Amino acid sequence: MVAKRIYLAGPEVFLINAIEVGENKKRICLKHGFEGVFSLDAKIDFEGKPPEETGLSISKANEELIKSCDILIANITPFRGPSVDVGTAYEMGVAHALGKKVLAYTNVKSRFTERTIKALNGKVKRSVDGKIRDSQGMFIEENQLTDNLMIDSCIHINSGVLVVEEAPADQVFTYLAGFEKCVREAKKIPSY
Repeated sequence: MVAKRIYLAGPEVFLINAIEVGENKKRICLKHGFEGVFSLDAKIDFEGKPPEETGLSISKANEELIKSCDILIANITPFRGPSVDVGTAYEMGVAHALGKKVLAYTNVKSRFTERTIKALNGKVKRSVDGKIRDSQGMFIEENQLTDNLMIDSCIHINSGVLVVEEAPADQVFTYLAGFEKCVREAKKIPSY
C-alpha cells in the first residue's frame, strides 16, 4: 500500500536551516505512515534564469507538488505581520479547491484581532458603528478566530483540524508539537 503524501506548507522555507526543518517534518510524517513532501523538494533549474522567471518556476513546481499529494498541513504561525504567510494561504486555497484535505497549526496562541491591533501599535479606535478601525478607517475583524476568517473557515469547512500551540519564543517557526498533532489527526482521515 502506498503511503499518503502530505504537502508541508509554511514559512519554514525562509529559514536558514529550512532543509533541516523540512527533514524533521518528513521524519514525523514517516513515523506516522505518511510521506512528507516539502516545497524545497522540487527540482528546479535556476541556471541563467532571471529572478522573475525563477519565482514563477517555484510557484508552478509547488502547485505540482500539491497536486501530487493527498493532504496539506499548513503552518499558519503569523509571518512578517499578524497573519499567515501569504504563500501558505495561497497553497491552502489551491489544495482546498483541488479537494485535498487541509489541516493547520500555529505556534502562537494570541488571536488575529489582538495581533492586528498590536501590529498597528495600538493605533486603533472604536468608531460610531461599533467596529474597531485603523487609522485609514478600515475595520478590524473581531471574530475571535485564529487568523483571517477565510483562513479559519477553509480549515473548519475542510478538515476541522486547527491545532493551536504556544511555542518558546526562540522556536516559533521550528517548534513541531502542533505539526505532529496534525499528522496524528491526518491518520483519522478516511481513505479516499
